[in-house]
Amino acid sequence: MNDESIGSKLENLVFANRLLFFYGLLGLLFVGVGLFLYKSELLGSKTKVEVLGSFDAQVPNQAKVTVEIAGAIVKPGVYELLASDRVERLLIASGGLSANADREWISKNLNKAAKLVDGQKIYVPKEGEQELAPIKSGSGRSARLGEAININNASVAELDALSGIGAVRAQKIIDNRPFSSVEELLAKKILPKDVYEKIKDKVVAP
Repeated sequence: MNDESIGSKLENLVFANRLLFFYGLLGLLFVGVGLFLYKSELLGSKTKVEVLGSFDAQVPNQAKVTVEIAGAIVKPGVYELLASDRVERLLIASGGLSANADREWISKNLNKAAKLVDGQKIYVPKEGEQELAPIKSGSGRSARLGEAININNASVAELDALSGIGAVRAQKIIDNRPFSSVEELLAKKILPKDVYEKIKDKVVAP
């Protein structure tokens, strides 16, 4: 009888508070689902971070070139820049043009949009440099700039007019300035011997 009485009381208690038990179980269910979703999102975030880190590690280093700039420049010297950089970037890195730079020559002959080439040398003349005279070539011959072309400051058009030079070789001469003698055109393999023989008496170098 006692057991039946206790069981009956428990049954009545559960029945009377059935709504409370229902909401309690429902609350526990929501808490469990929330914890599960939180852990899943946390693990997903860690996975994304790891993937991004792996991708960054595989990005190759950008190629670089070593170039020299000399003449009327604030900080002339040798610079290491990206292979995708232009002449304009080299001018900025070297501090820009000096106060006595020949800006008229630069505007006519220096292509600031040209890509840099490894081992390239750019020479920027000073104002009045083309007027210096007399000038001696490597063979000891004296000449004035009005009589012969100075390969250290001649324009592409002036060099192109020489027999056998052409625009490509003219630009190659400009890129390898300055020259201490005309013979360097042959020694540095800028010109083939037959072309050099044609122009050697028509050009000078300080």
